[in-house]
Amino acid sequence: MNLTVFGATGGIGREIVRQALASGHRVTAVVRDPARLTVTGTGLEVVRADLTDPEVIRPAVTGRNAVLSGLGPRGRGDAGVAARLTRTVLAAMEAEAVRRLLVVSAAPVGPEPDDGLLDRTMRGLVATVLKPVYDDLRAMEAELSRSGTDWTSVRPPRLQDKPLTGTYRTVVGGFPRKGRFIARADVAHAMLAMIEDAGTVKQGVGVAY
Repeated sequence: MNLTVFGATGGIGREIVRQALASGHRVTAVVRDPARLTVTGTGLEVVRADLTDPEVIRPAVTGRNAVLSGLGPRGRGDAGVAARLTRTVLAAMEAEAVRRLLVVSAAPVGPEPDDGLLDRTMRGLVATVLKPVYDDLRAMEAELSRSGTDWTSVRPPRLQDKPLTGTYRTVVGGFPRKGRFIARADVAHAMLAMIEDAGTVKQGVGVAY
């Protein structure tokens, strides 16, 4: 497949690029600073753009089978970036009639699991330090819902920098019971696996161990 990846220098975006290339896909990585992209390989094209103008990134999405985004706030100071940048990506995709989009969100944006574990482990952070971050991700998901794309919002819990396991669980429209952690590599793996999964279209998908 021909894929475009936004946020390719972040932890999940970089894993998406690496795993996609390893699987034989052609990848266009859209980044602000190409020097920060440490992944290399045959089939990789790097495009420099700051995502302020949809017209600039239209060539990076045209003719692609899917667009994957690791864009999002790294902390309170970045709150607003996910909704704003995703709006630019959506405008470029709709102008080029590219429909499939998968983005990274977060578990607290979706429904709480029946076991209440997510509530106990994350609600305190959401209510205080991280509320602006999750408000931004909710605004991003609202932008997705208003768009004409075939979007999927992937909602992981606490992220870890660990190797790919492939042993994660996914729940469409919900969240895995007792799921507390997941490696960024496994989030990337899940996103790539969902590209052709029609059951995830226009859905939030919880992913965790």
